[in-house]
Amino acid sequence: MSEEQQAAPPVDAAERVRGIVERVIDALGVDGTVDVIETDRQITAVVDGEDVGRLIGRRGQTIDAVQLICYRAAQRGAKERKRVIVDAAGYRERRREQVIGQAERAAARALETGREIELEPMSATERKIVHDHLKGRPGIETFSEGDEPDRCVIVAPLVTDE
Repeated sequence: MSEEQQAAPPVDAAERVRGIVERVIDALGVDGTVDVIETDRQITAVVDGEDVGRLIGRRGQTIDAVQLICYRAAQRGAKERKRVIVDAAGYRERRREQVIGQAERAAARALETGREIELEPMSATERKIVHDHLKGRPGIETFSEGDEPDRCVIVAPLVTDE
């Protein structure tokens, strides 16, 4: 195969995602495998192996950056946009559960104290989890405040006119 043929990116979006994730874990020295699952609406790349914490990075920053790069690569030339998720060792679900726990505790404190509770800075995806989880909660409202990367969710008691 010529160098020109080797350098050409795969045409299929899922294969582009696989290629990027494989190159990243190789560069990080992570001994792992990449499984890619594609549906009509989503491409999911799951990394299993040793020391996947290197891929996840501090506070998920590395895996979030890889996911963004994969999203951009998958969308190039696509007629329809698909969601792209990159996960390692179940990190996404564990983090989702942690964020929901923080949201629950903040809502309870806001109702108990009558004050706004500011959560730690979060990614847009994590902020959406909080907003979606608490949107049906009586007596609570949420909103985001601040600038990236320090943007956070405020959980506040609803002010009622009595």
